[in-house]
Amino acid sequence: MMDAKFHALPPLKRLRILQQQEKDQERHLDGPITSTCLPAKKRKESREPTADAASLGVCCLPAKKRVWAVNPDSSPIKSISRFDLNVEYNPSFFEGEKEEKVELEKNDKENGASVLNDTSQTLAETGGEEDGQEEDDGIECAVCQSTDGDPSDPIVFCDGCDLMVHSTCYGNPLVKGVPEGDWFCNQCLASHSSQTKKNPKAFPCCLCPNTGGAMKPAGEGRWAHLVCALFVPEVFFKNPEGRDGVDFSKVPSRRWKEKCYLCKSSKGCAIDCSEPKCPLAFHVTCGLREDLCIEYREGRNAGGIVAGFCKNHTLLWKKQQQTGKFKIVARDDDSRR
Repeated sequence: MMDAKFHALPPLKRLRILQQQEKDQERHLDGPITSTCLPAKKRKESREPTADAASLGVCCLPAKKRVWAVNPDSSPIKSISRFDLNVEYNPSFFEGEKEEKVELEKNDKENGASVLNDTSQTLAETGGEEDGQEEDDGIECAVCQSTDGDPSDPIVFCDGCDLMVHSTCYGNPLVKGVPEGDWFCNQCLASHSSQTKKNPKAFPCCLCPNTGGAMKPAGEGRWAHLVCALFVPEVFFKNPEGRDGVDFSKVPSRRWKEKCYLCKSSKGCAIDCSEPKCPLAFHVTCGLREDLCIEYREGRNAGGIVAGFCKNHTLLWKKQQQTGKFKIVARDDDSRR
């Protein structure tokens, strides 16, 4: 019916109607798609957006692809990001941030420094205590220069001059038993009994020019260091067990003429370097002060062997001793006379 009326119209009017229909179709295509434009099977009623959602600029998309985006102009939170190029630059805002950052870093540094100072102070205190424990406490035997002591052979202190000796190193009377009360060495007893009240450290040794240390009487008012009596080959004790009665009568005359290359003195008697063809000689106490190697070995017969080396040969002997291929043996001493 519609087609018959349409064809009955003049051609110009029909053209205008067709153009109008095409425009209406274009409007329907460009405009929003409503549920009435869809087929009945796919038509679906949707709820209208709430006023809050509409005010926040919610885009109406399908349910699976619906994204809620907040309009920046309507957001109650006004935060300025340094990366937002749409916001006008405000230097005071960033300077305030920098100042806060500097203050925070300063506080962190101060707190870190205080923690480090406290830690270092604590370590210094504990380290000082540990170092004090590790260091020697000054207790050393004047004869063997050892700091070891045990109940069977303790280090005994003289109550007069603070001399420290092992009971076995000193001999009588300590070798018989350590007294319960005060103990005075032979020098202190001699100085207290003498009318001159001499200082115990002022007793000279007849075998070396040095004073002080553990001494025993050597007859005729003379005194000798126990270490000198032990390491000078021709000196012996009349009482070996108690280490009493130092006898140096068998010391050859050449030893009294030897000059110590360490102290440059010819007083007393010096021992020769045990290295063959080495012309150096030194006092026993001078050698011990310079940490020279002086060793005593029991001989096959009743006697013993004393070996002493100068500084250079001490270093050489320590290297050779590590290999285990060398040992101390006696030699003919006639060539040294």
